[in-house]
Amino acid sequence: MLTVLLATRNRAAILRQTLEALCRLQMPSSGWKLVIVDNGDTGQTSTVLASFASRLPLHIVFEPTVGKNSALNAGLALVEGDLAVFTDDDTCPHTNWLTELRRAADDHPGYAMFGGAVVPRWESPPPHWVQWLQQGPMYSLTDPLRQAGPMPPFLVYGPNMAIRTAVFQSGVRFDPSIGPRSSSYYAMGSETELTIRLSRQGYKAWYVPSAVVEHFIRNKQLHKSWVLKRAIRYGRGCFRLGDMEKKYGGLPLLFGVPRTYFRQICGEEKSIIKAWLMSDERELLSACWRRNCLWGQMVEAYLRHRRRATM
Repeated sequence: MLTVLLATRNRAAILRQTLEALCRLQMPSSGWKLVIVDNGDTGQTSTVLASFASRLPLHIVFEPTVGKNSALNAGLALVEGDLAVFTDDDTCPHTNWLTELRRAADDHPGYAMFGGAVVPRWESPPPHWVQWLQQGPMYSLTDPLRQAGPMPPFLVYGPNMAIRTAVFQSGVRFDPSIGPRSSSYYAMGSETELTIRLSRQGYKAWYVPSAVVEHFIRNKQLHKSWVLKRAIRYGRGCFRLGDMEKKYGGLPLLFGVPRTYFRQICGEEKSIIKAWLMSDERELLSACWRRNCLWGQMVEAYLRHRRRATM
């Protein structure tokens, strides 16, 4: 048996599409159950969930503490079977999604983590500049050229991830201090923090390209303003997940921020001005992305410094 687990908050319309896709899944031979965590929804989520109660093996958990990882931790209490499969409330799994993950887990007993393919489902045709972006950090999309086999843990994306339940039975949990919360500028990396931590403990990851989910990309995510806000969140996550404190630990600090960041920011501002003067749209977007990632890393460094100062 396996358990599918996802968290949701205030996205009832998109959630309904996800549940309709789950209704069309091929049932794995070992059976499955679905656990959905209502993470303090203030809209119509409960009504949507109730309408699917007779169509899915659905179990609902309410977690009032806002935060994706807090919600997932609450849902882990209801997980049954030997495999926990994670997805998001804005995905559309292909019909053979669970059977392919089940097969991969059975065929590769030496692996504890499994990442499936994540492909886009655009709400409307994307603008031309979207192709210039890194699709993984931006939209959690996997490389279409990647073949089945061992994979780095940081490439296992939250919309399509499976982990053997024995890992969680040993006491492992998601870190509730990282990932989507109430703030718009949270540090990204909710599932990535876990997969990297598990890798350091010796657990290995396997890529399953035949297990596919479509990730719904909303129109608001196709604006440069949204992209650049995500760059700040991505930068915060990079600082935390990349052990930047160790990398810059011996360097001079200003308000807890390595001074080298300020020099790098100035360099990117020069690149932005140059790209603007030359009407180089691609370099302009790239330089703005790099600058905002640095801003995110600086924010994370400063916040850590401030927290330690108050301890």
